Amino acid sequence: MAHWTGVGTGRSTRGEDGSTLLLTIFYGFLALLVVLIVVAATSLYLERKRLFTLADGAALAAAESFTLDSVAIEAGELHAALTTGEIRAAATAYLAVAEQPGIDSLVLARADTADGQSATITLQAWWRPPVLTLFVPDGLPVEVTAVARSVFH
Repeated sequence: MAHWTGVGTGRSTRGEDGSTLLLTIFYGFLALLVVLIVVAATSLYLERKRLFTLADGAALAAAESFTLDSVAIEAGELHAALTTGEIRAAATAYLAVAEQPGIDSLVLARADTADGQSATITLQAWWRPPVLTLFVPDGLPVEVTAVARSVFH
């Protein structure tokens, strides 16, 4: 029984046939998986940043929604009293005219004031991955909160 041996190696190479192809396929699949995960994570990050920018603008509009009648002097400083109704109306009006590029299922979840001087806005949206994946086929909910306050100097 004769065995072929590699020249100068002293061992048989029959058992290694095709192993390079399997490794190439495995590493190609692994690289594709890593690329898809990075693309999805980047898309989620950018979606959150866009949503936060929108919430920040709505909070700023809401913080400046006071009327001149609600401005009072307390301890030598001017303070504007905000109400939840004014905040909700200003945030809703802002969201109606603001650009919302690619934001899906936007909901104004919270628009109120905790202290009568700052406006708290919470927005919710639905993020969908740019490439369908097995891990999150329907996407994930994204929620951000922004707080703004009007200050007189």
